[in-house]
Amino acid sequence: MSSAQRILLVEDDPSLALGLVDTLEFEGFEVVHAERGEDALQAVRAGGLDCILLDVMLPDLNGFQVCERVRRRDPRVPILMLTARGQEVDKIRGLEAGADDYVTKPFGVGELVARIRALLRRATRVSALPDGPFTVAGKVVDPAKQTLSGPGSREVALSFHEARVLALLFAHAGEPVTRDVMMEEVWGTEASATTRTVDNLIVKLRKKLEASPDKPQHILTVYGVGYKLVP
Repeated sequence: MSSAQRILLVEDDPSLALGLVDTLEFEGFEVVHAERGEDALQAVRAGGLDCILLDVMLPDLNGFQVCERVRRRDPRVPILMLTARGQEVDKIRGLEAGADDYVTKPFGVGELVARIRALLRRATRVSALPDGPFTVAGKVVDPAKQTLSGPGSREVALSFHEARVLALLFAHAGEPVTRDVMMEEVWGTEASATTRTVDNLIVKLRKKLEASPDKPQHILTVYGVGYKLVP
């Protein structure tokens, strides 16, 4: 049985797909190719994927829709968006849909492979994060469903990044987690996240989790460092 890491390439341009398959196989990866979004989702359901390269422009579903559906099923598999778009709003939309990183066409294959390997290394490091429900402030966080619920309260939706930040903080409960670690483990070092991105997300989480968001009891600021969770 092959021990090669398995990559799903979702790309409808035959010539580009052929070149990428050849390059990735030369680099030692096993490649599954899908031309349509629905075919990609079927490959995800089959399992066994280590990374997804996902084109934005597809003939049926667009890449953002595919990314969101993948994330509802698998919050951990690394997703790298391939896009010809250069607008900042499209990059942000991809990251908010749950992508870990993106490259804009045309791109160098050396850069692409380096980004894939970086995502795979990060995926290995975050494997210790809880993938099942856990409790914070008397409320149940479900990372897979991206929900927060408590006794007598309605279920609240979490974004992909909110769920992952909570899981990261819970994995290090009682210990400070730096903003740099949060950016690397949640958004990836190549993405457009900044320390302000982290701070803004924490504000949103406190509004969903804390009884008094302006006087947090569970997601605490460690000044000059980052944040820590007191479950």
